[in-house]
Amino acid sequence: MTNAAPLAGRIALVTGASRGIGAATAQALAAAGAHVVLTARTVRDLEAVEDAIHEAGGTATIAPMDLTESDSIARLATAVAERWQRLDILIINAAMLPPLTPVAQIEPKSFNQALTLNVLATQALIAAFDPLLKRSDAGRIIGLTSSVGAEPRAYWGAYGASKAAFDSLLSCYGQEVERISNTRVAILDPGATRTQMRARAYPGEDPASIKSPEMVAQRIVEMLTEDFTNLRRERVGA
Repeated sequence: MTNAAPLAGRIALVTGASRGIGAATAQALAAAGAHVVLTARTVRDLEAVEDAIHEAGGTATIAPMDLTESDSIARLATAVAERWQRLDILIINAAMLPPLTPVAQIEPKSFNQALTLNVLATQALIAAFDPLLKRSDAGRIIGLTSSVGAEPRAYWGAYGASKAAFDSLLSCYGQEVERISNTRVAILDPGATRTQMRARAYPGEDPASIKSPEMVAQRIVEMLTEDFTNLRRERVGA
């Protein structure tokens, strides 16, 4: 690997890659030399990210899919295995923010949707891509979390509970594979970042007052090129 392309030859998968932190991360990984598989539900947005990567001289493949569909993740893993035989980098970014409400008033449907995407899909991703990550000489997972998963906050109970479970799954998996493979796991809290999810949660906030998704993406690439230690957890500064 060269300094200009420290991730050259690496195969990376980014979930929720159609916008925000996911899109910025996909472009940053491609700029660092990785071939990036982009997943999200919206084809047009994925194509826009793919076009931007190609225009910048990188390479990418789009895989439009709904992570909450029972067989979609398994099908994607099969396709990646057939084409590349391994996966080097998995960025678990896709997440759903249910309505902010008191715990006693949580709406079951939206809570179930958040749990399905934020928790069940995470386990399914780990299960499906574990064999491919183990085929890599340096398999890496970075999961994007939220501070409310570790520090409960009023009205954030539904999202916080899903992120607490998300963190636990990743941490347990990291412990389980540490002694039997080269796979390493990190949990990254992006902090206040200029995304659509953030705008829904804080509608009165000035977007210019918080950092861009590109700053989070830059930190992710730095972590991967620094070769982080297992079970690393950090928060991206303002």
